[in-house]
Amino acid sequence: MLLLDKTGAKADVWTRSEGAAIDNISHALVTWEALPEALAQKTRDQRIGVIIPNDISIAELKLVLRQLSLVAVSFPAFSDGRGFSLAKLIRNHGFTGALRASGPLIADQFAYAISCGFDEIELPDTSAGRQPAEQWLKAVAQISHGYQRGYGDSRNILDQRRAARAAGGAA
Repeated sequence: MLLLDKTGAKADVWTRSEGAAIDNISHALVTWEALPEALAQKTRDQRIGVIIPNDISIAELKLVLRQLSLVAVSFPAFSDGRGFSLAKLIRNHGFTGALRASGPLIADQFAYAISCGFDEIELPDTSAGRQPAEQWLKAVAQISHGYQRGYGDSRNILDQRRAARAAGGAA
């Protein structure tokens, strides 16, 4: 698996746990089904992350968001965009931890994933083999301004035009 953020490939500090047994794992990543038991076992120094399907109800998820340090949204295929909508909902419900897209996405989706609130993308080896990290970074750099409001530090095109007008410049 290849893990990418806006700066390139990065090491994964999260350990996938078999079931809910998190024992002495400092950053445990569990499935949605194992989450209740993992949260019950959690110590003060442990961080818990969860892998969720992209069709989960935000009503269920929002009940545990404050207890999580990572939410990994599964993408079964690059053509299944439900995870992007879910990422926006997760951020709208105040989640400030790491948000990860996990699955066979393509480099062209990287900038959109970031604008939806994802911090990182985890790619299976087959996808990473077809599109290495350099290609992903090039793809995200090609989009300098977004039309939609996102969750990063950049403003969309409309916000930039309004700011220019307010400052007395033409846009």
